[in-house]
Amino acid sequence: MIRRWARYVAGSYPPVRSVSFAWAWAYGVTGLFAAVQPHDPPWRPGLSTLNAAVTLTVMLLMMRAADDIRDLDYDRRHNPERPLASGAVSVRDLLVLCAVGSALVLALNAGSPVALAVLAGQLAYCALVLSVYHWLHWPSGDRLLLSLAVSYPAPLLLHLYLYTRYLDTTSLHPSRYGALAVVILVLTAVHLELAKKITRRLRPGERSYVAIFGLPGTVAIALVAPVLAAVLLAVGARPTPALVPLALLPLALPALAALKFRQKANPRWSPILPGLYVLLTYTCYFALGLSGFSHE
Repeated sequence: MIRRWARYVAGSYPPVRSVSFAWAWAYGVTGLFAAVQPHDPPWRPGLSTLNAAVTLTVMLLMMRAADDIRDLDYDRRHNPERPLASGAVSVRDLLVLCAVGSALVLALNAGSPVALAVLAGQLAYCALVLSVYHWLHWPSGDRLLLSLAVSYPAPLLLHLYLYTRYLDTTSLHPSRYGALAVVILVLTAVHLELAKKITRRLRPGERSYVAIFGLPGTVAIALVAPVLAAVLLAVGARPTPALVPLALLPLALPALAALKFRQKANPRWSPILPGLYVLLTYTCYFALGLSGFSHE
């Protein structure tokens, strides 16, 4: 089974890219919480942040496995090379992987009761969604907005988990600034979710928000969301003038992607730039969190 897991990880969860994203998420999002709700002395990453990064690495692997199980029929038609769709790994293998991963992350966070409770809730929610889909085939993956609404609480709970770890290490209490950070993160995710599926020509049966909002509408939402995220960060967190460029810098990548897409030779939005935008955004959040500026 371990060999099959290794094949699955290589095909569906490329280690270098996936681990880099998980660690950027853990350090960047925690940095965002430190930026909007600063602490004196300034926040610095430590063992708690490292623990969170390892936790997210495992959690995202399990979420990838759950998504692959739900999308199995679709992948057999459109992505037959994926490990689960090709038969390189079985659904049972992935369920065992999720069980082992769940035990691992709960053990890693046993010393933080609130964080442990959030993780347990996230795992329970993912198990519920997977069970409902298995027994009722609901929601259909073709209903993108409904499927997104059902799936999004899982990453949202991971943001909440990181917030609890930040509050633990700083002895701060929850505040409206935490809610502001979550809104910023949701807007950041909107760009990634929509932009990576933008195309001028839909393939038969392809899932894309273009089929729901139309091409102009999808592009508009994908571009407005990161602008709103940057504005909320710059206005809500009120960094010193020298740090404002860090809040705005990530907007360069959606702008570049939009310019490339306008070229008629590019029927699809860049598949790389949306992910790079999120990585750059998390990097800037991390830098802002390290700055330790205070609200005026």
